[in-house]
Amino acid sequence: MSAPRILAFGGSLRRDSYNQKLAAIAAEGAREAGAEVTLIKLSDFPMPLFDQDLEASHGMHPEAKRLKELFLSHQGLLIASPEYNSSYSAALKNAIDWVSRGDSPDEPPISALAGKSAVIMATSPGGLGGLRGLVKLRMLLGNLGITLLPDQIAIPSAFQAFGPDGHLVDPKQEAKVKALGAALALHLKKQLV
Repeated sequence: MSAPRILAFGGSLRRDSYNQKLAAIAAEGAREAGAEVTLIKLSDFPMPLFDQDLEASHGMHPEAKRLKELFLSHQGLLIASPEYNSSYSAALKNAIDWVSRGDSPDEPPISALAGKSAVIMATSPGGLGGLRGLVKLRMLLGNLGITLLPDQIAIPSAFQAFGPDGHLVDPKQEAKVKALGAALALHLKKQLV
């Protein structure tokens, strides 16, 4: 049986993103549970705002195509989403908008997303840890045909939660985030049997 493949990333473009650190911790948990994990940064895929006129005149943006190929080659998603004004980030939504597009007339929309399984999490400087954004992200991803595992985590006071090594200061929080990654790996393993 081959190992499940999981794509992990934070929904922020910021160089020192707390959510990118959170995604890396969850990725460790998934790897420890036997998954093959690709950890990426959305900032490594610079693309314009999705615009149907731009797509019609130039086709799918090359960086969007590169990102979409990663989505297509992985069965699971680990997404750590920042909360911007009680929702997910524009960068995350833009990436999903581009990836959701069919690349040819015979490719159905959302084929790079539908049928995948995902775990979502968040951290933010605020007291709710990004929880309000996760509510909306869960709805968005579910509407795209992604199966979301029920467990999630939102870590408040992000500026104090991480140590200099990028790991969480609280070992119980660290263990919970790793457990989310492991849960996705185990869920996908059952599907591959």
